[in-house]
Amino acid sequence: MYKRQLVMWAAFLAMLIFGIVMAVLGSVLPSVIVKFDISLVNAGSLFLLMSLGMLFGSLFFGPVVDRYGYKWLMLVCTALVFAGIEGIALAPSLPGLKMALVLVGFAGGAINGGANALVADISEKNRGSGLSFLGVFFGIGAFSVPFLLGSLMGTFQYESLISSVGFLVLIPLLFFSSIRFPESKHNQGFPVREGLGLIKERVLLMFGLMLFMQSGLEMVISGWSATYFKEVLNVESQEAVFLLSVYWFSLMISRLAIGNLLKKTSHVKVLFISYGIAFAGALLMIGASDKYVAVAGLALVGIGFASAFPLILAFVGNTYAKFSGTAFSLVLACGLVGGMLFPWVTGMLAEWAGLRVAFILAPASLLASALIFKTIKNKT
Repeated sequence: MYKRQLVMWAAFLAMLIFGIVMAVLGSVLPSVIVKFDISLVNAGSLFLLMSLGMLFGSLFFGPVVDRYGYKWLMLVCTALVFAGIEGIALAPSLPGLKMALVLVGFAGGAINGGANALVADISEKNRGSGLSFLGVFFGIGAFSVPFLLGSLMGTFQYESLISSVGFLVLIPLLFFSSIRFPESKHNQGFPVREGLGLIKERVLLMFGLMLFMQSGLEMVISGWSATYFKEVLNVESQEAVFLLSVYWFSLMISRLAIGNLLKKTSHVKVLFISYGIAFAGALLMIGASDKYVAVAGLALVGIGFASAFPLILAFVGNTYAKFSGTAFSLVLACGLVGGMLFPWVTGMLAEWAGLRVAFILAPASLLASALIFKTIKNKT
């Protein structure tokens, strides 16, 4: 038998790793643009590559954990994240950087899905709250990278700082190897026909569409905001990266508060309010001519984004508990397609009309997500 508290901490550490993965490219992007002398369009293609890796990782993890359990997935993918982060830090050329981004994306996507499915499996009574607390550790990991770089890049090269972050990933690896995880749900063989049948579930696909837009927006905000501050508001690179940490800090603190709020408040109500806050923050950021106003908008976006992923996944976990791993795999794959396309589209729009215009994707997508969720609630 496994110990629930230890397994919960394993999931928290896994999500912390994914937070690092999500923040690393956006944090180093201004330096990478200078180092390899690339355009904004080519910079956007880096997100496309990392998200492609995440897509494959998200499709990979679900059937694996449903059939074989969680432990080996966590061990192998954490080791791959370490290798990928070191590759980002040490890559001597752009092709090497691209390979490292695909690797870290694949492993990060699998870890993200595994951590969310794991918490959903061991938190049957309140999945929304459990997944929100899990998101706090995502925020800690994501906040730490731009904060570290923004604070120390004046003293150290970004390559040395990112390499140090990679070595910290080895600590969770040791923890994962020392504990027992829940057994697989289908250790006698995975029922392929039933699992594949989820592809036809209309409600599941609509949740997937919501995550398509949410993941895309999170990649745009985390990946392009530092460059937005630099290019649009003329903020220095080091300060721009530091300001990005405001987004992650807002997201992290909000998820901590929401975890408690969801124990006594309607999940549906919380999600709609969150979409409204993020919508207002995105408009404020787009219209800002002052960096302080833009940072306030960025903070509101972080607050608004805090509940989206945990709550959508909680709805999926409640509806498809028997195949939670595979269901999560499908909707997270949809999310990663959005994460793959949105930053690339943002780069294309930025090259054509500037980043301020490109960021209009955010309020437009938030409005569409709210309408889709309303449709789901009317159907169920």
